[in-house]
Amino acid sequence: QVQLVESGGGLVQAGGSLRLSCAASGNIYSINDMVWFRQAPGKQREMVASITSGGDTSYADSAKGRFTISRDNLKKTVYLQMNSLKPEDTAVYYCSADIASWGSTWQYQKYWGQGTQVTVSS
Repeated sequence: QVQLVESGGGLVQAGGSLRLSCAASGNIYSINDMVWFRQAPGKQREMVASITSGGDTSYADSAKGRFTISRDNLKKTVYLQMNSLKPEDTAVYYCSADIASWGSTWQYQKYWGQGTQVTVSS
């Protein structure tokens, strides 16, 4: 069974930094796009940053210049380095990944982690 587990969230003051991690486990054959989303209270979930299997990255305008997404394919892990954090970055951060896996049959689907809370105080 494939799982994504996030870690690294917490409480930080404005201007501080956090590094989120999301590790995939299970009978994984390959991982394509890995994406970080966030959802603040009362708001829709929004894409923060994405990275392809080849390392091409894309960022939301709110993340450009402050956040960096990276991945370690051997560790099946995606990271989100967040610098110069602002109170408006407060949200639950989720990772997702498009994963090919096998069990009783081959599967290819998007998996989600359980989320990690990031709180930025002013």
